[in-house]
Order: sequence, then C-alpha cells, then structure tokens
Amino acid sequence: MKTIRIGTRSSILALWQAHWVRDELVRNGVSVDVVPISTTGDHDQNNPLTNMGFQGVFAKEIQRALLDHRVDLAVHSLKDLPVIPVDGLQLSAVPERADTRDAFLSRKYQSLDALPDGAVIGTGSLRRQNQIFHYCKKQLEIRPIRGNVETRIKKMEAGEYDAIILASAGLTRLGFTDQIRHYLEPPCYLPAVGQGALGLETRCDDQETIEQLMVVNHPETFLTILAERSLLRTLEGGCIVPIGALGRVRRSVENNNDGQKENAVKQQVLLSHSVEKRGGPTLHLMAQIFSMDGKQCFQSESECSLETELMSQKNQVCAKELGRDLAEGLLKQGAAGIIDDIKKSRK
Repeated sequence: MKTIRIGTRSSILALWQAHWVRDELVRNGVSVDVVPISTTGDHDQNNPLTNMGFQGVFAKEIQRALLDHRVDLAVHSLKDLPVIPVDGLQLSAVPERADTRDAFLSRKYQSLDALPDGAVIGTGSLRRQNQIFHYCKKQLEIRPIRGNVETRIKKMEAGEYDAIILASAGLTRLGFTDQIRHYLEPPCYLPAVGQGALGLETRCDDQETIEQLMVVNHPETFLTILAERSLLRTLEGGCIVPIGALGRVRRSVENNNDGQKENAVKQQVLLSHSVEKRGGPTLHLMAQIFSMDGKQCFQSESECSLETELMSQKNQVCAKELGRDLAEGLLKQGAAGIIDDIKKSRK
C-alpha cells in the first residue's frame, strides 16, 4: 500500500484540517505524509478576496501539485474550492460536516442586534455583508478584514473593529469557541456553499487513493455538498456573488432508529417542515442570493427523494439536479438581474 501525500495550504487552519484527515486515515491503517504548499491567497493578506481577480486563490497551486504528481490528495475547505472542475481531478470524498453557522465575535456586544448605529464590523465575505445589510436594521459600517483566525481576533481586540463575523467551524477547530458571542442562524443567515466541510480532491485515475478515502467519506455530507455546489455553479457564483445555501439529508421516522440523532444544537437548521416525512430519506436544500446593496433577497427551498443506499449514482445525480433546479428557480424569480448587475460592476 502506497503512502498518500496530502497537499494543503500552509495556514494554521488548513494544516489543522490536513492533519485531522491524516490522523483519521492513519487510524484506518493508511500511510500518510502532509506536504504544505504556499498559495496566492496566503501570500496576499491585504487585498479583499473579491478584488483579487479570480476564483480559487487558495486552491490553484495545490491542484497543480496534484496534476504534477507531487501530491496524491488535496484537502480543501470546500467553501474555497471553485465549482468548475479541473480536468483530471475530482472531489472524491467529504468527511462529516462541522457546524455550518457563522459566529458573531465582539469585545463588548452580545449580538448584531446589540450593536449601536455606526459600529464597525469586519468581514471579507460579500454574502455576510449583504445578509447583515438585509436583516440587521442598523446603520453599520462593514470593512474588509484579512488574515488567519487569530490575526482577525487580534485586530478586533485592538479596537480596529467593534465586531467580526467568522465561520464557527474554524473557530471550533482552532479552540476559539470561547470568543463566540452569538450564532447567525438559518434560514435568514445561510452559510456559504460548503461551509464547515472539507473536500478531499484526487486525480480521477488514482483509484487506489480514492478507495482508501472511503473510510473518511460521509455520504450525507457528500450529497449535500453536491447539491450546494451544483446550485452555485448554475448561478455562476463564487466569492464575488452573495449567495448562501444549506443542504440537509432528512431521514424518515421509520429509518431513524439507528442511534444517529439529528444534532439540532450543532446545525440549528430551521426548516419550514417541523416533522420528518415518513418514507425514504430526502435531500432538502435552501438557498438565497442578495443584491449588492442587500436590499433585495431571493430565497427558495426544495427537496428530492433518495434511495436508501446514499452513495448510489442515482442519488448523486438527484443531488446535482436539485441544486441546478433550485438555482434555475431563483434565476427566474429575478436573481438573473442581480448576477448581471454584479458582472457589469466587476467589469
């Protein structure tokens, strides 16, 4: 059995994620090495991500290393992985997802609603910015912020920002949960596509590595990610379009006796259906897209029925079609005009 070489960004969080995957694989008898790789996104810590000119600023160099056979596996934060596939590469496995929510951090305020008019919030995300503009009825100043998790917290503590918004998954992984004052909850504050999930990317023809990764793959998360990424691709979105989405596999009452209870505290997914349907499992997807000033929001949800064998090819097709169909519905509602306006402004 060969040793799998994991390619990863050199940031503290990326290395944590890569070492977590390594440890899980080693626990299952797989030999693994971790290979840190510097990326364009890591080198440039000053420009907002939306101004850096292209998607995949954290992924391109790692994908190149995969194609050049310098590494066998790339571990990505899935919200950073472009939805347009690279020839010769594929998303082969997705471990179980962490908390998808965004977290509110502040030195002296308990929540967004507690912020006074004129307060300064730090976030590098257009999605978060426009969610705040749309749902928080305050006159707030939102400024871009870059750097790793610890750097951003230090900037807040130094008084550069009254509050910052970060993904709770990264805070939890790095031991900063004590900094969280409040969680931004669905269905208003949907996360970025893939937020809280790790993507394990391989070469398409590396069957040995792909088979070894199945021990860490989580079928429910894999399907929700397929749906979310299909939606994003259909909307032609990325970091320059404020889009939120959240998928969830909902199991039937009869089939939910295996001891794997829904973690309501962890996910806090507020759906329009309060009771699980009877029958087979279903894949539910919610999505939203905002205008650049946050005044307009188009939001919708849908679901599809799944086979009991979650990783079946039919279910994977169903997940992709669910994302595509929901996106097309949003475009017909009026989201197409938002995307056209954003493209024009970028040019």
